[in-house]
Amino acid sequence: MRRHFNTTGPVHPEEHYAIDPMTRLDWEEVRFLIAAKKFFVLHAPRQTGKTSTLLVMMDVLNQSGEYTALYMNVESAQSARDDVAAGMKAIIGSLTYGAEARLRDSRLQKWRDELWPVLGEHATLRELLSRWAQASDKPIVLMIDEVDALVGDTLISLLRQLREGYIGRPGIPFIHSVILCGVRDVRDYRIHTRHNEIITGGSAFNIKAKSLVMGSFRKDEIATLYAQHTQDTGQTFDAAIFPELWEDTRGQPWLVNALGHEMTWEDKSARDRATPITLERYHAARERLIQSRTTHLSQLSDKLREARVHGVISALLAGESSQETLALDDVEYVADLGLIEARPQMRIANRIYQEVIPRELTWTKQISIAHEQVWYLTPQRRLDMPKLLAAFQQFFRENADAWIERFDYKEAGPQLLMQAFLQRIINGGGRINREYGLGRKRTDLFIEWPLDEEQGFYGKVQRIVLELKILYKSWEATVTEGLGQTAGYADQCGADEAHLIVFDRRSGIAWDDKIRQQQENHQGRAIGVWGM
Repeated sequence: MRRHFNTTGPVHPEEHYAIDPMTRLDWEEVRFLIAAKKFFVLHAPRQTGKTSTLLVMMDVLNQSGEYTALYMNVESAQSARDDVAAGMKAIIGSLTYGAEARLRDSRLQKWRDELWPVLGEHATLRELLSRWAQASDKPIVLMIDEVDALVGDTLISLLRQLREGYIGRPGIPFIHSVILCGVRDVRDYRIHTRHNEIITGGSAFNIKAKSLVMGSFRKDEIATLYAQHTQDTGQTFDAAIFPELWEDTRGQPWLVNALGHEMTWEDKSARDRATPITLERYHAARERLIQSRTTHLSQLSDKLREARVHGVISALLAGESSQETLALDDVEYVADLGLIEARPQMRIANRIYQEVIPRELTWTKQISIAHEQVWYLTPQRRLDMPKLLAAFQQFFRENADAWIERFDYKEAGPQLLMQAFLQRIINGGGRINREYGLGRKRTDLFIEWPLDEEQGFYGKVQRIVLELKILYKSWEATVTEGLGQTAGYADQCGADEAHLIVFDRRSGIAWDDKIRQQQENHQGRAIGVWGM
């Protein structure tokens, strides 16, 4: 089978288009840490190539002749939770199996059988690694993957046995270097013991020398990856795709590969490699990927329920907070998960996540909205935005109090409800681009609606800007500020039409006083203003 874009499991260059994992890390620094006998952390968001990198690193170290390196995955011990004996048996089983399968070393299985009945779950791993180090003619480098999948006392036992072995050196033989690998840095391991005591990973493993982060693909790496498909098959990609691909993914490896797979395989007509991949095909692949709610994207829903993630993402969606009001540890944690970029300014990590996050938060609401796209199209099949926004005013009046109260993200409830309504109408016909940001006190929505070719509008798009704001001082002050922001955003997007939506969430105000509609002119641009 020819190589293809990989979206599941480790990358194998003979089977998949691939970027050399060793170029995605500072290999000089890794070698220094290993040579200096350090225990350190390598972390990155899910499906960014951590496992592929560790496997290649293991091969490189073993082939160098300087070290004996072993990769092991401890995810199988996750289900043990606070059953430390079961968890440590699973971890030691992964170690001994890996030594046998990868290094052809069966001694660890024999030693395990001798040590476990005597030392049990709290010391067998430490003594096993010590015995292995003493018997080995080369320094041992151990790479432990998915370590942050462990929970409770099992994780504590693993970390503390590694720490005890490290501290006992050089008097007591122990492995040369350990690399802990997972989604999070060790400082973010929140370990709940059976007595509800919370221990951080940093306190249980305070010998960590450094944390290395594996980043996303660079622009040139994306181009290199896609060029491999062209080299193998002759199928070309329109150059206009790559700026869009960068903004949509910001180099997130799974997204880059998934879009490549969508364009070259899931689009069945593109399986004919003489068919060039156009920008239109790219946009269709992007929408299919978002609507598929694949495992990678649906995992966002689980993360969004975490309290630490909720605080950061809700602040971004609402735009009301500043970075100074958020806990630094929470911001770094959400960045480690790959959901946001923390620098130079905090933002949701990429355009696909910007779209997926509100869809996931409002999915059940969106599918229960009984409004149809055709109701809001003119005879020329243009979007009738005044009619749509008037309908949303009534919808919001009837549903806001009950629906927003049921949102997990109540702080951004009005903005999310608006997006759910728009998604229900726009979905399958046009595209909604979203912009959020801390301290901006607004959400920017940019709608692109392709005009009907049968009406003579070949290649033309209806562009509409919606500025969403919460009333925070008075109607007049909010509208005055919002008009300038709306006009500026409309000019930036080249929009034909612009609307400012102001949500009045003050208690004790009658709905008749909240519902407003007026037309304003700001610096020569007509802007519809809607209160609700």
